[in-house]
Amino acid sequence: MAYDIRLVKLINGETVLGKWDEAAGKLTDVALLQTIPSQQGVQMLLLPFGYPFETEVGGEIELSHVLYQFKKFPDELKTRYLEATSNLTLSTPGDLKTLSNLGGGKGNLSSILKK
Repeated sequence: MAYDIRLVKLINGETVLGKWDEAAGKLTDVALLQTIPSQQGVQMLLLPFGYPFETEVGGEIELSHVLYQFKKFPDELKTRYLEATSNLTLSTPGDLKTLSNLGGGKGNLSSILKK
């Protein structure tokens, strides 16, 4: 099932990710996005909205509390959100590039399959 994951800014100024449910008028499984300045730039941290009292991503917010919807945001952020809500590790297309280096890059998988 494909979810409509959206990054929004709430009227209190917090930036959150969640599953957009237009019919119910709610944002569900809400995660808070925090930015932390570092020497390399800015790091992003995804936390359950109820943290520190809740350690699982959950809850819901009515769409009337949404001030702004981001039109674009990094796919990696969406992947991390889905991993946090599903407890699964998701593969991205770039992850498969490293498979060609298995066996020191000398192996040819097609020659194994022909035997």
